[in-house]
Amino acid sequence: MGRGTDARCGRRAETGGMTTPTTKRLTRSSQDKWIAGVCGGLAEYFGISAGLVRFLFVLSCLLPGPQFVLYLILWLMIPKR
Repeated sequence: MGRGTDARCGRRAETGGMTTPTTKRLTRSSQDKWIAGVCGGLAEYFGISAGLVRFLFVLSCLLPGPQFVLYLILWLMIPKR
């Protein structure tokens, strides 16, 4: 028979010999988090290192713009896993 895989990993699920794509879902990380899990969740979603996402966020804070406001909005908008 068919077997299912974890939908959060973006893998495909097999059912009766047919393969159907599963959808990835953006969620805040509950394991790889420092403050709210936003950077960890973005890293899991895009398949990159959480350290790289955090580094890019800190680097972007050196530029003018609403980075902290964006982080707070993402914190409120992205659901917990």
